Amino acid sequence: MPLAQNPLSIEVTLPREDVALITVEGYLDVDTATEFQHHLANQLHHGRRHFLLDLSAVPFMDSSGMNIILRVYQEARTLPGSVHIISPTPAVRRILDLTGVSITVPVSEGLEEALARVDAHDEDREEDREEDRDESQAGPDGQRA
Repeated sequence: MPLAQNPLSIEVTLPREDVALITVEGYLDVDTATEFQHHLANQLHHGRRHFLLDLSAVPFMDSSGMNIILRVYQEARTLPGSVHIISPTPAVRRILDLTGVSITVPVSEGLEEALARVDAHDEDREEDREEDRDESQAGPDGQRA
């Protein structure tokens, strides 16, 4: 079996129990995207809700890589969870900006910024749950019973 012309290296670490930091090195394209997808699916299977994708060592990404990022973003939202891209190379950042992916999926400059966004996401979800509880306890006139 021949080696991929541009092999992909993927390292998964867990900065927190429900947060997977996925560090990608190499070309993220049609030849390597399936491996990337398997790593993400494995982390979803193990209960991770937040995905931090470090793309600082990805010199090139095509639509295959973008599609996988958008798919995991959609799946994470249903958990509810989140996806954050960390430090994309200039070429990858340009692709993310031109396609609008960077509008949908937050881009952070480093791990600490991405973790802060995860915390903000979880705080927003908690506030939403509290508002829902308050509304469910209110009477027909909107006043609490």
